[in-house]
Amino acid sequence: MSRSEYEIKSISINNTLITKVIIDDHYRERHAESITDELILSLVNLLNNRFELPDSTDGDYSYFATIIELESKQYRLVWLLEDKQIYIGIVNAFRDSKGE
Repeated sequence: MSRSEYEIKSISINNTLITKVIIDDHYRERHAESITDELILSLVNLLNNRFELPDSTDGDYSYFATIIELESKQYRLVWLLEDKQIYIGIVNAFRDSKGE
């Protein structure tokens, strides 16, 4: 599985300064018609100054599934943070119709 890496203007998530986004290509398998790397980067920017509780942890990794609204559409962003690192890892992203 390949990954795309992007440098971004710094944002703060869970009091951690983030300057890089690493996007796993998993979303392309089932969601490529409605999700792009650019859309994912927009969703990541909406996490700025938020504090989220992880859904699970595994060693140095914390995993999250966050519902984010953008342009009146609801998305679910599945992501991770690694302790003491400057990146957010995007595991998956897709339109979430629950609650609409």
